[in-house]
Amino acid sequence: MTAPDSSVLSALAAAGRASAPPAAGWSLTLGTAATAIAAAALLLLGGCASPGPASTLLAPRDAQALGLGPGLSEAATAAPGDAARATAFPSERWWTALGDPALDRLIDQALAGQPQLAQLQARAERAAASAEIVQAGQGVQVDASGSLTRERYTENGLVPAPVAGSTRTSGLLRIGGTVELDFFGRHAAALGAALGQRRAAAADAQAARVLLSAQLGRGWVQLARLIEQHAVAEQQLVQRQSLLDLTRQRVAAGLDTALEQRNAEATVPDARQQIEALDEQIVLQRHQLAVLAGLAPQALDGVRPALAAGTDLRPPARLGADLLAHRADISAARWRVEAATQDVAVARKAFYPDINLSAGAALSALSLDKLLEVGSRDLTVTPAIHLPIFDGGRLKASLSGREADARAAIAAYDGVVLDALREARDAVASLQSIERQQRAQGEALQAAESAWDIARQRYRAGLATQLQVLGAETAVLAQRRAAVDLRARRLDGQVQLVRALGGGWQDADAPAAPAAAAGTAPMPSAAADARQAPDPAVALARPTRG
Repeated sequence: MTAPDSSVLSALAAAGRASAPPAAGWSLTLGTAATAIAAAALLLLGGCASPGPASTLLAPRDAQALGLGPGLSEAATAAPGDAARATAFPSERWWTALGDPALDRLIDQALAGQPQLAQLQARAERAAASAEIVQAGQGVQVDASGSLTRERYTENGLVPAPVAGSTRTSGLLRIGGTVELDFFGRHAAALGAALGQRRAAAADAQAARVLLSAQLGRGWVQLARLIEQHAVAEQQLVQRQSLLDLTRQRVAAGLDTALEQRNAEATVPDARQQIEALDEQIVLQRHQLAVLAGLAPQALDGVRPALAAGTDLRPPARLGADLLAHRADISAARWRVEAATQDVAVARKAFYPDINLSAGAALSALSLDKLLEVGSRDLTVTPAIHLPIFDGGRLKASLSGREADARAAIAAYDGVVLDALREARDAVASLQSIERQQRAQGEALQAAESAWDIARQRYRAGLATQLQVLGAETAVLAQRRAAVDLRARRLDGQVQLVRALGGGWQDADAPAAPAAAAGTAPMPSAAADARQAPDPAVALARPTRG
């Protein structure tokens, strides 16, 4: 913005002096100041810099093109209570549904003291402080000052006798106030931008909390999978050792050749190598979990989580796409759109005048004994107007830059929404596929165990050999390892779905949305009319103008 026009200020001062009684010095009433300011504004508005027409920040996006249908997943028949759980899934402390107190303690400890979370929280507090600074600057600013000066006045200067040549102690007591009259809404837009950044920073911190809890949950499931795979691998080692002992007996009896013995011997060290590899992965997984939680690497050396077959996060049969609006990263991107468009408003309103009004009252005297006398009073009222006229295109360039930032923020919001939609649909698709795989694998395991049981019965009846029993056991162990993997994948997919749906977080700063049927409300579209505060349950697919 350009500097104050000295001729305008001189004219305003002259008008104030002309309207005041000569004996009282000059003063300016509020009505006279407002009249002078309005007259000066009308005279200069014709020559001020022009921001030009408002530009379209983003073209409309078709919500259907993004795949924003009525639901993320739908079952043919919904179980009782699914509609209620569709709006409640997931809960804020979703990990407690896994039924492992050790995991509960680990996540609670991580959320309380993980270093990266503390850093993001500090950034959120810094953004909140910045917003408070902007808000504080919009009110009346009042300050007071006082000073004492001991001075010898020159005999050859402008100060006449009897002060000239004397040494005196002068005093000053002053109180003054300033207010900027926000006729054009620039301050309100600046506050909106600051609040948007504060809310975005707070949402970023929450997104990190959700991500950390999901990473810990998935890591815990992975550790449980490795431990259960280790148990199956130990059973497999015992089975292969039994097979080797039997083969050696058969070779000694002349029933098998050295080839069968060498093949059996190769399987035992292979099983030991698999167990050692699992031991290594278990140690590394424990270290990773501990550091992720902000603990020393060896802090979780003794934990042994298990994959409880009955434990389930129990997502409802129908998941509405509106649940994606509760993702903290989507809220953060949405608030950044709000902040960016408010910044555009600030840049546009910089083309209009700034009008300030300041007033002060002071007591000033060359002698301290006269400081508190009525004649020592000094009263001032100073209206000021700052109006850009010619700035070499600086304001237009600033406006263009802010509009580019707003377009980038809206595009980033689009990207976050698309990624969130993909993550949710991927999690749903994986869970549906894993459910089908578990049914098929359960049938295979049941058949393998049945064959093993028949082989053992035949062996006890003398109708089968021990070699056939061990062969049947090999198929059972392979199916048990597959069952462990699928159980772990199911829990891991449920944790991924929890994160994809926001981890149970609610944006306290978002406006209240109208109630919608569970599982049927569409999630927000990608482009927003950012002149209004974002609403997580409203499709934001309108063009945005600066």
